[in-house]
Amino acid sequence: MDRPLDTALRRRTLIRRILVPAGVLLAVVLLLAWGTSRLRPSLSRDRVRLARVEAGPIEATITAAGTVVPEVEQVLSSPIDARVIRVLRRAGASVKAGDAVLELDTATQQVAVDRLRQQIALTENRQARTKLDLDSRLNDLDSQHRVKQLQLESYRARLDRDRQLHKDGLVSKEDLQQSELAVSQAEVELARIEGEQRASRASTTAVLEGLRLELATARGEAADAARQLRLAALRAERPGVVTWTITEEGGTIRRGEVVARIADLTTFRVDATLSDVHSRRVAVGQSVSVRVGDDLLDGTVSNILPKVENGVMTIQVALSGSSNPLLRSNLRVDVLIITGRKARTLRVARGPFADGEGAREVFVVRGGRAVKASVELGMSSFDHFEVVRGLAEGDEIIVSDMRNYLHLKEVRLR
Repeated sequence: MDRPLDTALRRRTLIRRILVPAGVLLAVVLLLAWGTSRLRPSLSRDRVRLARVEAGPIEATITAAGTVVPEVEQVLSSPIDARVIRVLRRAGASVKAGDAVLELDTATQQVAVDRLRQQIALTENRQARTKLDLDSRLNDLDSQHRVKQLQLESYRARLDRDRQLHKDGLVSKEDLQQSELAVSQAEVELARIEGEQRASRASTTAVLEGLRLELATARGEAADAARQLRLAALRAERPGVVTWTITEEGGTIRRGEVVARIADLTTFRVDATLSDVHSRRVAVGQSVSVRVGDDLLDGTVSNILPKVENGVMTIQVALSGSSNPLLRSNLRVDVLIITGRKARTLRVARGPFADGEGAREVFVVRGGRAVKASVELGMSSFDHFEVVRGLAEGDEIIVSDMRNYLHLKEVRLR
């Protein structure tokens, strides 16, 4: 017959049967809780960039890629077809006003100038001889006119005398008619001579005018040829630096072909390119900030080139400090075209979390968590985005690229 178990033993056995499963269950629960916390997405604070929402001014800008270029550049082109005898100044050489850059073979052009000058001399000689001939013809007609005028006066005097004598019965009617006929003939001859005088003067004027025009044309051609001959010296018009020149001596160049470029490296402008989608927002006269390293230079849009290539438009920027020592030819700079300003608004530093204005989802730091929130961004500058709604001053957000976490409501920060 079995003995009844001791009461203390039964109690210990019962407690052991309860505590062991409870301990195992607690261990499992703790393990699951620890594993869940370890599996929840998290980020190290060192791997993200944080920015705090603050109040301050903002300028809406369009960013363009710019290149510093000389404000004034002289382009030397050949005025004639010629052969290059010698390159006097090569790229990088400094020049003063009047310095020759290239020497061309101008013998053919010199022959053309001499031939035109000879043509002018021959035309002047022909003009002088023609004038003398015409003056002589006019002098002859003037002499004939005076003679006929004297004859007419003599015939008229005799006619008056014959009329008086005929009235007294001393001259016959036939003699009177002869006197009248002589006067009529003299009047016709005088009118003919006067007509020849008018025609001769008109002819003289026309011939001399034609010769004058011919002479003016020849002088113009000679002056142009002489000017081209002077330009063929290819001299610098102002001090500067040769930035490019042809290098082949002995080669033939055509009229109008560019042979050298001379830049004035004391003043500069900026040529900038940007997408043509901004064409309606950019206008001549807009303020511009040019970022050279850590410095900003003020300027204005001075010109918008009408040509668009591959969706890219080009603008020219005039700098208020065009002689700033920071400027160098062909230096790459950032150009910020200012399209709007606000004196005070909420703003946050730019980052990959957004690419422009509109609604966005961002992660706001709340203690050890980054909680997703919807915000609306307004105008943007080179450094900041305007916060229209969704954030308050002092909020801290992640401005790094968080596209891989946008499906989550929050992310743990370590």
